[in-house]
Amino acid sequence: MPWYQREVRLPAYRRGCHIVTQHVREGMPEIADVEIGLLHVFSMHTSASLSINENADPDVPIDMESALNHIMPENFPFRHTCEGPDDMPAHVKASLMGNSLSIPVSNGRLALGTWQGIYLCEHRNHGGSRRLVLTLQGE
Repeated sequence: MPWYQREVRLPAYRRGCHIVTQHVREGMPEIADVEIGLLHVFSMHTSASLSINENADPDVPIDMESALNHIMPENFPFRHTCEGPDDMPAHVKASLMGNSLSIPVSNGRLALGTWQGIYLCEHRNHGGSRRLVLTLQGE
């Protein structure tokens, strides 16, 4: 069973949740050759996270960002403040949501549900370009 690994550089996104499913698909074209397997997606950052959520209604990413800001407000009395008021809340949000996903691959496609997409959740106001490591294993 072959293994493939690639790094994908995402464009800089504004703060919020952004669907990046197409970037992941295009970053690992070998998915098309795998009948059964697993794709691991790993974010190389401590202030952005990954999630799978609804990809159809544009209100979902907006509501996700609002809920995350409610759970972890910037005015919380953090000790680590040297990188700005959005930094430590970003670390907490990233820890809560996680930095990796495992997605089944079936018949040359990501086995996502009808309404599911892969989100990059950018928790910084100006996080910059983000990198993902994609690791595919299958046959």
